[in-house]
Amino acid sequence: MTTNLWVSEEHALAYLRNRESLPHRVDALAVMCELLPARVDRVLDLGTGDGVTLALVLAARPEATGVGLDFGDEMLRRARERFAGDARVVIDRHDLEQSLLPGLGSFDVVVSSFAIHHCAPDRQRALYAEVFEILRPGGVFVNAEHVASPTPGLHDEFLAALGMEPHEDDPSNQLVAVGQQLGWLNELGFDDVDCYWKWRELAVLAGRKPTGA
Repeated sequence: MTTNLWVSEEHALAYLRNRESLPHRVDALAVMCELLPARVDRVLDLGTGDGVTLALVLAARPEATGVGLDFGDEMLRRARERFAGDARVVIDRHDLEQSLLPGLGSFDVVVSSFAIHHCAPDRQRALYAEVFEILRPGGVFVNAEHVASPTPGLHDEFLAALGMEPHEDDPSNQLVAVGQQLGWLNELGFDDVDCYWKWRELAVLAGRKPTGA
């Protein structure tokens, strides 16, 4: 059974302390913003954490409104603090292991950054299908994600690039290879599916819902 350390406030705080030192994280999020449509009315951030990714998207598309979902008390508190007084943003509690609620409505953009890989692979694919359903025609899904290396040796090299030993690996991770995830997106009906950026186990995957869907 996979251990989910993200239920621990201490684990969440440790991530926030170390986040800025993650190599090329800023590059991945810059590519995410490049993939945004010119016009965005509503954006959904899955696993919003403290809201940093949602804030970047809204800075790039200030006319948009946003919804951020997370299940951790500390992350929710920090996200609500970040967006206090910003009428464009709603932060709600939701565990990505559970189906997205129909009441969310529809979105022009769905984003996620380094969150979905904590779900079981079957749930990851199901979540991609739910994203397809709530995207408006022509809408874009962009996932900046931690993906699986092709070999155990390359995984160990990735950890070493982060300054980590194999025994320090996060047991919450349930990593899926880029090719498999792109296959899911294609099977579900997304267009323009590609890996738009990659450094070792960090990747930006995206697809567009067809305008006629």
